[in-house]
Formats: sequence, C-alpha cells, structure tokens
Amino acid sequence: MTEKEFQDLIGKYAKELEEIKESAHALHDHVNQHYGEEHPYGFHLDMVAASVFKYGHLVCQEERDVLPLFFGAYYHDSIEDARLTYNDVNKMAHRWMGDRQSYMAAEIVYALTNDKGRTRAERAGEKYYQGIRETPYAPFVKLADRLANITYSCSKSSESNEHMRTIYRLELPHFLEALSKVTDDPRLSLPDVMVDAILDLVIEKPGNLRVMKK
Repeated sequence: MTEKEFQDLIGKYAKELEEIKESAHALHDHVNQHYGEEHPYGFHLDMVAASVFKYGHLVCQEERDVLPLFFGAYYHDSIEDARLTYNDVNKMAHRWMGDRQSYMAAEIVYALTNDKGRTRAERAGEKYYQGIRETPYAPFVKLADRLANITYSCSKSSESNEHMRTIYRLELPHFLEALSKVTDDPRLSLPDVMVDAILDLVIEKPGNLRVMKK
C-alpha cells in the first residue's frame, strides 16, 4: 500500500479511529493506570498509534486491515493491564468492525499480552514471541510499542528512565531476533526505518548499528 493510499484511508476512517482512541483512553483511565509519574496511560497509547500513522503503510495490505491495525495499537495492553478478556476485546472491536476484522484486532492484542511469569524474561519467553511472529501485524505493533517506550525513556533524565534505557539496550539483540521471521508476508515484517529509529536511540556508537541489526 502506498503512503498516500494509507493516509487517504486514515482520513476515510477518522471518526472510527478517534472513537477507538477515546475508548482505549477511557478504559485505562477506569483502572487508574498511568504512564511514568505524570501521564495518563493514553499518553503511551498515542505514542504507539503514532507509529501506525507514520509507518503503517509499510505493512498494511488492504483497506479492511486499517481499523484492526490501529485497534491493536490502542488496545495492545487492554488484556494485560486493563482486566479485559479476549472475548471482551473481540466484542469491543465489533463496535467498529465486522467479524473478520474483529478477530484480527483481538488476535493482535492477545499476541501482545505477556505470559504469566515471575520475571520479565518469563513473561516474554519464546512462546510469547512465537505468538507475535505468527500473528499478522503483531510484530509491527510490538515494535511500535518498544519504540514508544524507548523514546520516552530517552525523553528526560530520571533514575527510572535510565534504568529502563539500560534494560532496553541489553534486551535489543534478543528482542529483534525474537520478533524477526523470514517471510514474504509484509504483515509479519519489521520496517527497517523503525528498527533504525530504535537503534539510533539506544546505541551510542553509530558503528555498532549494523551489528545489532543482523
């Protein structure tokens, strides 16, 4: 899909996209979830969705995928953090989409929901990443989520941000490898421009960028 075609579809579905955004914001507000110390959680959701607005044309394959893709971005934490079930997400998506689209939207959200575990590594193990790799658009949304988190961690100096910045840097080789899949399906791809944006944020020496990307 060309960038112009994608932007035209964003305009066509502007009302639905705004409603999805407002609904996701309200959901996380309802459970009193925040992002950092000063932002409502919708701040993070908007950062994730911003990558869809900017780079979505690189993965989106047809018009009917536009709403599920954005829904996945806005609702990606709704099961993990906002107490929804898979069926809740599917029903919510039906407010704006048909059966096939709602299924795709719910699958993205489900794929991005961490497994049960005592540690960060256990919650995002091989089974978790396998589910992402096999779900259309889930790798893209997960990459958008990580880009949003890394961007925020680099936005201002604080003990928490510096701690997370270190974690993201150390995790990056495994993270990119775990999300990557040799495929001809663009819906499962990781746009190079987004990977480069992450690398530029976390890798101090430009000479290391290509090494990390292999």
